[in-house]
Amino acid sequence: MRSFDELATLLVGRWTSEGSHPLLPGDEITGRATFEWLDGHKFLIWRSHYDHPQVPDAISIIGWIDDQLLMHYFDYRGIHRVYEVAVEGDQWRYWRDDPGFQQSFVARFGDDGHTMSGQGRMNRDDAGWEDDLALTYRRTMSG
Repeated sequence: MRSFDELATLLVGRWTSEGSHPLLPGDEITGRATFEWLDGHKFLIWRSHYDHPQVPDAISIIGWIDDQLLMHYFDYRGIHRVYEVAVEGDQWRYWRDDPGFQQSFVARFGDDGHTMSGQGRMNRDDAGWEDDLALTYRRTMSG
């Protein structure tokens, strides 16, 4: 298992994103993201912007809280969620197991270290898992 510092080293920088969402068939979802350390290098700030009006811009803070690697997510709709985070091999993932609305996202880093591809999944009302937002990120600037 990789450490949080290793994950941050892989993520820090600027990225473009492109992807799709099953609830938006045929729509291209493009955007950009930045990952940067908060002063002190204890928390990583992830800002995401999407050009599609139905995909919310967001900010997330990732770091160790009470001996757990967590991500606090906030978006412009006023949504706030807390996810657990894990880093293993060439992938990182985040998930939440809240009753009635579970979510997960798994991203794999490309061999070049400048791409990552991920697939989100959700389970609403314990009705079974279904695909959510799928994204491919390409680094435009290293940290």
